Amino acid sequence: MVAAGVPPRLPTAWRRWGYRLLPGDAFSYVLHLRPAEWPIMAAHTALGYLLAVGVRGAVRAERLVPALWALVIWVVLLNGGTLAINSVFDKDEGDIGYLIAPPPIPKYLLLFSTTLLVGGQLLAFTLPPAFRIVYALCFAMSVLYSVPPFRFKAVAGVDWLINMWGFGSFTPFATWAATGRSLDLGHALLLLGFCPLFAGLYPLTQLYQLDEDRRRGDRTLALILGMRRSLGVAIACVLVAFALFVWAAVVLGAGTSAATLGVALAVWLGVLAPWYARHAGFTPVEHQRGMYRALTAWAVTDVTVLAVFAR
Repeated sequence: MVAAGVPPRLPTAWRRWGYRLLPGDAFSYVLHLRPAEWPIMAAHTALGYLLAVGVRGAVRAERLVPALWALVIWVVLLNGGTLAINSVFDKDEGDIGYLIAPPPIPKYLLLFSTTLLVGGQLLAFTLPPAFRIVYALCFAMSVLYSVPPFRFKAVAGVDWLINMWGFGSFTPFATWAATGRSLDLGHALLLLGFCPLFAGLYPLTQLYQLDEDRRRGDRTLALILGMRRSLGVAIACVLVAFALFVWAAVVLGAGTSAATLGVALAVWLGVLAPWYARHAGFTPVEHQRGMYRALTAWAVTDVTVLAVFAR
């Protein structure tokens, strides 16, 4: 960075504290789990639980304890392990999602991440069968996504499918499954809606990394589509997602509240429409900011869905 004329970034107070608490490169293991993502991941994962039991019934201990256990397994072990194993094979030098200036890869990160993933699968057997199955599916997709010779994250289209299902629909379904409740048509449509919603978000997470992905030889979806078409696909997918949400509202008898979904849709379009119009002049930093604004729109969507469907 100094050779390129960019001053090196000093470690934050959070990192200095972490490396004092966990000396050597131990704290680097934690950073590669990307704990900055955990609150967002936990919120989206918990959505399924709240839809299954309702907001009022969510605090009952016999329901809450298994849900919290499922949340730890899914967010820390599965998601954290997935991101760490991704770091092992990506060897990123620039900023990555939820990790600014990533530290060098620790020596045993592959073993550490594999232990988390396998441990999560074993612990999944303490929860209902549907949770074990969806964990196993996402575990397999994590390996196929990051690990050579498969490394489907470098295969445009396949990376998209893995993420839209894994994060979009399977993640909230995980805590629904932890309750043991069967999935009805209306809620199936609702959870399915998050699949195209993440299909819209996913290429947005790649736009600021196009140069690094190109240098590494990864043919990501955003590289294949280009910026303009990536943003066009994002807008189309968001519209499909909200159509499914409205369909779910009709099936579940929440049609009178469906207009509330328009608030979240307006937030999405408020992010995507200006981005689409002005993308040609954006720097990688501006594309990265756009990604985080889209993640905010995702959070607004989760809250709006709860307001409409979790009674």
